[in-house]
Amino acid sequence: MSNDIIDVEPDERADNLKTIGWVSYILHLIVAVGAVMPGAQPGVALLIVALVIDLVKKSDAEGSWQASHFSWRIRTVLWAGVLYVVTAPLWLFFVFPGWVAWGLISIWFLWRIVRGMVAMNKGQAIDG
Repeated sequence: MSNDIIDVEPDERADNLKTIGWVSYILHLIVAVGAVMPGAQPGVALLIVALVIDLVKKSDAEGSWQASHFSWRIRTVLWAGVLYVVTAPLWLFFVFPGWVAWGLISIWFLWRIVRGMVAMNKGQAIDG
C-alpha cells in the first residue's frame, strides 16, 4: 500500500466532525455560563482547549456545512478576547462600567454559543 492515509466515509466524517463540534460547543458553553454567573468561572483553560480543538480540526471540515461552525466558534473567542482586553482599563478607573462591559460581553458570548448549538442541532450552517 502506497497510500498511508485512510479514507473515511462521508457519513463517518460528518459524524466525527459533529462530535468534535459538540465537544467544543459544550466546553464553550461551560465557560460562557461561568462568565455570566459571578463566582462560577471555570477558568480560561477550557476555553483554550476548545479553541485549540477548533483550530486543529477546522481544515477537516472544509467543504461541509460544519466548517461555518468552526469559524463561528473561533471568531467568537477571538472577538470576546479583544473586547475583554479593550474594556479591561475600565476596571482600573471605574469598577461599575467595567463590570457592565464585561457582563455584556459575557452575555454576547453565551448568546453566540447557544445560537451556534441550535444551528448545529438542526444540521445547519451558521452565518455571520
